[in-house]
Amino acid sequence: MKREIIKIDEDLCNGCGVCVPNCHEGALQIIDGKARLISDLMCDGLGACIGHCPEGAITIEKREAESYNETKVMSGMVKKGRNTVIAHLKHMLEHNETAFLKEGIDYMKNNPQELTFNIDDLIDEVYDNKPATNEGCATGGCPGAKPETFAKPQGFQMASPATEQASQLGHWPVQLHLINPAAPFFKNADLLVAADCSAFSVGNFHSKWLKDKSLVIACPKLDSGIEVYINKIAMLIEEAKVNTITVMMMEVPCCGGLLRIINEARKMTSRNVPVKAIVVSTKGEILKEEWV
Repeated sequence: MKREIIKIDEDLCNGCGVCVPNCHEGALQIIDGKARLISDLMCDGLGACIGHCPEGAITIEKREAESYNETKVMSGMVKKGRNTVIAHLKHMLEHNETAFLKEGIDYMKNNPQELTFNIDDLIDEVYDNKPATNEGCATGGCPGAKPETFAKPQGFQMASPATEQASQLGHWPVQLHLINPAAPFFKNADLLVAADCSAFSVGNFHSKWLKDKSLVIACPKLDSGIEVYINKIAMLIEEAKVNTITVMMMEVPCCGGLLRIINEARKMTSRNVPVKAIVVSTKGEILKEEWV
């Protein structure tokens, strides 16, 4: 039978990763600098990712999609290289599609002439989660999930009890799903929209960034109901008449979805609220701070 499924124009795709957090099924990943559909099985064809692609590289096509055939998928996927194959097989493993996983591996074992990589090394990496030779998305994983250990900066000292910072949080709740945009503490406030991880990364989050602001937190990658987020931000702009919005995001690609939520909300409102974007490294450094 025929069904709708996404199609990626690799000539247009610039690998920005904007589409990835908007594919709720996890079928998209950035591999070798391009967005890849790593599993037809997980693509629902609804195109939630399309409107988020700034290059117009994603479209919907209607094509034959009978009972899922891992052999056919793998025959095309091996041409895209080792990293894409690893991402696909790990995706199958994570979703407990062990029969399809075996079928894909069997295809490669039976067709070694089509491979440009060592099948045994690839299988070891898939099952043992050995680190790949490339950074970031090379293994098919999100850069935001890459394990790292940080050394304390030179001269680092733990704060003594006498110098502990007081919380600058002035209201509750703060999670964007839970807040009421009509709450009095949002009226004419300077609003801080912070990624969930940011407060744990930035050492002076309370004293410098949260002070004198009202706060909402969200994760554009893991949270559901993004449309609810957009509507609530629009209400904060239009009805609560927030004065400014500061968006604090982590440097990982998926976190950029937070600013896109704000921009979508701004399109729905008549007020032109100043927005500052702050990008934070995983080590807590401020990488970028600009009005957008």
